[in-house]
Amino acid sequence: MSGRLGIDFGTSNTVVAGWDEARQEGIPLHIPDYGRYFQQGEEQISVVPSLIHYTADRRRWVGNQVLQHKLYHSPRTFRWMKRYIGNRSPVKAKLDGREISYQEAGQDFLSSVLLFAAQELGNEEEEVALTVPVEAFEHYENWLSEVVGAAGMPRFRLIDEPSAAALGYGSHIQPGKVYLIFDFGGGTLDVAVVLIEEELKPGESGRRCRVLGKAGTELGGATLDQWLFQEVLRQNGRSDIDEEVRQVSKALLVECEQAKERLSAYPRASVSVVNPYTGSVLAADFTQAQFEGLLDQRDAFSQLDQTIRRALNGARERGYHEDSIQSVLLVGGSSQIPAVQRTIQRIFGRERVKLERPLDAVARGAAAFVAGVDFFDHIQHDYAVRFLNREKGGYDYRVVVTRGTVYPTAKPLARLTVKASYTGQTQMGLALFEMSTSTDGASTDGAVSNRSTGGAASHKSVMELVFDPSGAARIVEVRAEEEERRSHFWMNEHSPTFLTADPPAEQGEARFAVEFNIDSNKRLLITATDLKTGHLTHRNYPVVKLT
Repeated sequence: MSGRLGIDFGTSNTVVAGWDEARQEGIPLHIPDYGRYFQQGEEQISVVPSLIHYTADRRRWVGNQVLQHKLYHSPRTFRWMKRYIGNRSPVKAKLDGREISYQEAGQDFLSSVLLFAAQELGNEEEEVALTVPVEAFEHYENWLSEVVGAAGMPRFRLIDEPSAAALGYGSHIQPGKVYLIFDFGGGTLDVAVVLIEEELKPGESGRRCRVLGKAGTELGGATLDQWLFQEVLRQNGRSDIDEEVRQVSKALLVECEQAKERLSAYPRASVSVVNPYTGSVLAADFTQAQFEGLLDQRDAFSQLDQTIRRALNGARERGYHEDSIQSVLLVGGSSQIPAVQRTIQRIFGRERVKLERPLDAVARGAAAFVAGVDFFDHIQHDYAVRFLNREKGGYDYRVVVTRGTVYPTAKPLARLTVKASYTGQTQMGLALFEMSTSTDGASTDGAVSNRSTGGAASHKSVMELVFDPSGAARIVEVRAEEEERRSHFWMNEHSPTFLTADPPAEQGEARFAVEFNIDSNKRLLITATDLKTGHLTHRNYPVVKLT
């Protein structure tokens, strides 16, 4: 086993795989104490439950240790860390006079896994690959980078999860064929259409993966747990704000998760939690049909279809249609739900749908990626410059990089002019935003997005399960402002000014002409010319890293 490792940090489980040179594939590794075995087909796969528990005497239990100590339902146990880190949740748990955020808990958990990885690497200066969801924003990648750096592993690479899954299927895929990767995990649904090509370098064998289209949405096993949680409360005529419910909310959530898993294999499942302080009971029974009806009521199947269609549309733009797909490879624990499999089979036909590596394909592929198996990618999000629209009384966004752009670019992607806001202004710049693919707005030729932060607008209520500082589970409405914050990430908030006007500019003066390009490292480059002096002030100056 070489020192090249892939790590798939998941919402529910985390998997570590090492590259086996002899077998030319990634092999899942067992982490003693933290890992537990699951049956996957004819083999056992070791996974680390993505859990961390903080004891009153300042010790930590990680992964399977939490389950062995029967602390899964404890208010001192953190779960779903990846999901809340991705959403930039501000919630902190108050434990023993200190506050712990999901970002801190996630770092403590992942650092424990990385410590094992560092021991596997020894003194070898090998890279480690970590996986990220398709819809991950830069702040999540930055968090990963900080955690890995703090763990003393400066050499690492990132790969999106469905692309890693394609590489992870290894011998199950064939050169020259197109595959759709359906990755339905604990926190997100990620879909990618990929073309597997032969390695072109002389004297080398292997494969490379060309991404043709991809899409993602925040729908995962944790979402389904939330829906069951809400349904149990509804059937019992209770609310999450009731004190009796708050006392057992984590235990109820665990029961809902286990019911979801049982309904993937059995025709019915029960949920029952007894409050140890009052003796009151929260209980509900579900059949597979009722569970599937709940998913349908919540538009889960339409979300699956829409995400698949977005990925297929990207592939179609590159000349590959739905009938080009050789197989659909299912990945992630939630892909094992029978109704989900039937939905995919209805779209693509039963014979094309494969479920062979739901738990470890992503980590295996990450190990292959860091071992040198190539893949060719494109930009996943739209990137825009924010400007003040005085007519609307709010901000609008001008897209300068469109989703699907192949990099590096040979010619400028967009051009715009920067004007002075006031007389005497010397420092000028651009507010650059990364925008979720779920937002509205045009994405070609520098068009203006029709999402505006000013004025009233109709808003569909979105509910989310969160944990309050006491550790109790709560259902809260996601406000429109919060949705805006999640879907529009200000990438250079701490360094928006990088253009110096000398002499100072006049109010309204068109002072700088700016062009945008992308290099091979996915960095957004600007070339700027001072229109007053005619001087070229910046040439291919990197301002932000794209995803």
